[in-house]
Amino acid sequence: MPSWNIHTAHVERLLREEGAARLGVRDANAFLLGNLVPDIYVGYMVPDISLRIDYKLTHHTIREHIPLPRYDEFWEFYIAGQDKVSDVTLGAWAHLVADHVYNAHTRAYLASIGMEAGERARIGKQGDFALFGRTLDISMVPQVNEALLAQCRAFPPYTILPHDVEGAVESARRIVEKNRAEHLGETPDYQLLTADFFDVAREEAHATIVAGLRSRL
Repeated sequence: MPSWNIHTAHVERLLREEGAARLGVRDANAFLLGNLVPDIYVGYMVPDISLRIDYKLTHHTIREHIPLPRYDEFWEFYIAGQDKVSDVTLGAWAHLVADHVYNAHTRAYLASIGMEAGERARIGKQGDFALFGRTLDISMVPQVNEALLAQCRAFPPYTILPHDVEGAVESARRIVEKNRAEHLGETPDYQLLTADFFDVAREEAHATIVAGLRSRL
């Protein structure tokens, strides 16, 4: 499952290579925070949250070793046919796309090497995702402002409280700072996955997000 450094890197690439306007993004700051939103209330990324919401609900999936968030379902519920969609909502959809794509590739890779999706696989892939995240050069951190808080209050699936927005932003800041301090300039020695695995998954996630966002324009 991609962590916030990977999600942040996807946002930075989208804005750098495609540009906000060509993706229908009006507020890049809100879009960035949106790409972190599904994890805020799960309970493991942001300390001292006001409440918890089950992962099954935040990610439109079921609990299993390698879940596949139903990003298409989120799109149908909260984006398709809507006159106005917030950038936080678009970002949350992009988060689910990335989670789905990376996890689908993980499932396929494990099947190709004959490994079941159990504890051994979890430890191996978790370590490799952490290493991959450190190869990404990221710098963007969301900023708390009234526009962002308003979009979070109006987030269609559930309200995101100001206290928790601030906590998420602080967590994002720590992750970016840690990533920059521990950045890896060379391809690491992965335990289970491969550099090609991450290249393919990253490209598919990027292309899927671009295609979806452009389809609204």
